[in-house]
Amino acid sequence: MARLVIRLTPKAAHDRIDGWDIDEFGRKILKVRVKAQPIEGRANAALLAFLAKELDLPKSRLTLLSGDTSRYKQIEVEGLNDDALMAQIKTPQIKI
Repeated sequence: MARLVIRLTPKAAHDRIDGWDIDEFGRKILKVRVKAQPIEGRANAALLAFLAKELDLPKSRLTLLSGDTSRYKQIEVEGLNDDALMAQIKTPQIKI
């Protein structure tokens, strides 16, 4: 199983992945935006549905481990190792 740390931004114009970053603890985090509001778990549900779609997995294989009310979430992805997970996440290309 793979674990993924997410920095979630709710109430965005579009559901999208903004790319990778490093948090203050030195952890690699994935910045994600969802359209849903952070009310009654809607943003968390939207995050899991969006990630499942991006990873081409059923939603049942993703579990929110921590961060229910926080901007930072820890997601467990069943059936993928860390390397496979990183390879499947499509991040925006930066033009230089």
